[in-house]
Amino acid sequence: MKLLQLTDIHLTTPGETIGGREPNDNFKKALDHAVTHHPDADALVITGDLSDWGDRADYLRLKDLIAASPVPVSLCIGNHDERDVFVSVFPERVDENGFVQSVLDLPGGRALLLDTWGPNSHAGYYCDVRLRWLDAELAAAPGPVFLFMHHNPVPTGIAPMDKIMLQDAGAFGDVVGKHKARIRHIFHGHCHLPLCGSFHGVPFSAPRGTNHAGWPDFGNGGNLSASDLHESYAVILADDTSVMVHMVEYGYRGEIRREGSPDYADWNRLTMVR
Repeated sequence: MKLLQLTDIHLTTPGETIGGREPNDNFKKALDHAVTHHPDADALVITGDLSDWGDRADYLRLKDLIAASPVPVSLCIGNHDERDVFVSVFPERVDENGFVQSVLDLPGGRALLLDTWGPNSHAGYYCDVRLRWLDAELAAAPGPVFLFMHHNPVPTGIAPMDKIMLQDAGAFGDVVGKHKARIRHIFHGHCHLPLCGSFHGVPFSAPRGTNHAGWPDFGNGGNLSASDLHESYAVILADDTSVMVHMVEYGYRGEIRREGSPDYADWNRLTMVR
């Protein structure tokens, strides 16, 4: 099974930039790169911060852009989004409780797309209603489950970023821990950093994002830190026994050199390209 994860696309008024980069152009480039190089993907999930300011025009533009994708696209919302505005454009993405949560059946299991949005905050929230939904869906899932969400449930060790992580991580972790035997992986965004680790024994990962990049500035106690590192998305390869996550830095403009050989017999000081 192959999945694609894009995150933190931050669409905004065309022509406006974030970190000197135009988010609409970068999202188009990311989407085109992903579906061109991976047309065999089973699904593409965008894990939040779809719009930078929650403007309806951004969601309308997003709807048009993903409509042409040959790979089915699923959406989560993040702290930069406005849930009610998003739902006005994507009413089919809301569940019976008014949250942007959904179930996606995949060849290698089932994906649950979570809504960690909370009003007037950059931090993430996962209330009792959402926790009950997650608990029920995990209990009912017939096979392996992959969770997609915006906010990180694990502290990064970077103080300003940890102020806006998932605030209900304890209660969320109780549900995850209860069902950890069937959860294969958690995919999140939000941090604009390539991250990996585990949460209650469940592996998690996050790519950098399709526009502006963060930096792990452990000495900065008050501000989020940015950098000019390359834009990226994730390619996820999963089978019955493993999950592999690649961060594809599609924003890299340098040369790709095909050098060396995997065959030991071809490793020769005279002929080896280095």
